[in-house]
Parts: sequence; structure tokens; C-alpha cells
Amino acid sequence: MIFLLLILAHLLGDFILQPNSWVADKEKKKLKSIYLYIHVLIHAALTAIFLWDLQLWWMVAIIAISHFLIDAAKLLYQKANNRKFWFFLDQALHIFIILGLLFILNGLDFNFEITHQTVKIITGFVFITVPTSILIKNLLSAWSPITIDHSKIQTESLVNAGKYIGILERVLVFIFIIVNHWEGVGFMIAAKSVFRFSDLAEAKQRKLTEYVLIGTLLSFGIAILTAMAINY
Repeated sequence: MIFLLLILAHLLGDFILQPNSWVADKEKKKLKSIYLYIHVLIHAALTAIFLWDLQLWWMVAIIAISHFLIDAAKLLYQKANNRKFWFFLDQALHIFIILGLLFILNGLDFNFEITHQTVKIITGFVFITVPTSILIKNLLSAWSPITIDHSKIQTESLVNAGKYIGILERVLVFIFIIVNHWEGVGFMIAAKSVFRFSDLAEAKQRKLTEYVLIGTLLSFGIAILTAMAINY
């Protein structure tokens, strides 16, 4: 319960109650920004309110101080080319502090049993990510879609977007089947048909459409078969 309350306080303080203007001011003025200190005080206040226990004042103090130190380090060392890295590091450190406080308060039981089913699910999950992408790429290597200069598909496509879309769709299909919600698979197929194939139809490239269709069917098929093999 305390973990959920501290996570809720963190989410509210870091995302809901921190306007973009505050973030911009902090990035510009660094440690001289008044909003850095207001942000830390908001975190301290939220933590105190959600805990609502004077005996846990030390948790409020540790979260406030650690939050200031982590955010200060982020402001001082974050550059334009490593913003993503510092965002995830910042969030990971905050969560680590919360887990550390819980360990001090109650102690955490890290003993857990890895069952046969767990190993199967992890193996299947890993297989449908990058290994399946490489497998599909090799299966489709005999065909090469026609590319047209200045087409919308070529000029507006993100780098490696198709690869990551494929991984995400397989992961979602895998999860839907593992939890026995096949209707989610139908939703995924319908959604991709609307967004992906409407662009292909507009481009009027039959070979490219067939290429993407084969890749999509392979992607969905492998994810479905993998999940079914684990379930049955």
C-alpha cells in the first residue's frame, strides 16, 4: 500500500503538477530556477499527505532530498543528445529510492520461484521481438518492394519504424492470447488494416502492398503460434 501511495505521489508531482513552463525554466536556469525548489516542495507535500503519518517523516525528508539531488544532476549534465537517457535514468533513480525506503521500512522478500510456465513465457516473449524480426526479414529477402521517389511512404517514414511496429504488434498479440483475450487480436488486425493499408492503397503500389501484407501475416502468425504453443 505504501509503495502504491509513493508511486502515486511521484506520478502526480513529476507529471501532473509540473507544467511544461516549469520544465523549460529549470532547463534554462538550472539550479537558479525557483521552480526546481517548488517542484521538490510539491513532492515532499504530496508524500506527507499520502503517507499521513508523522512517524514516517524521515521518508518524506529522504524523498525530498533525493529528488532534489537527482533532478539537479539531470539539469547539470543533460544535453540535447542525451535527453532520453537522462529521462529514463531520472525516473529509474526515483523508483529505486522508493524501493529502498520500503526495504528499510519493512524489508522486501526477494525470494521467488521461477516456474516452468514463467520460463516458457519469457522465452516466447524474447523470441517474438528481435529474433522474429530477423526471421521475417530473411523470409522476405527474396522479394524487394518497389520504392518511388517522393512518395508519401518513403518521405514520411520514420527510421526503423516498421521493425518496431512489428515488435510491438507481436508483443500485444502475444499478451492478448496468453491472457485468453482473442478479441484483442482482432482489434489489432483491424487497427493495422485501417492505418497501414490505407497509406499503401493511396500509394497505388501493388508489389509494396503485397510485401507488407505478407510480412504482417507472418508477424501475426508467428506471434499467435508462439502464444498458443505456450498455452497448450
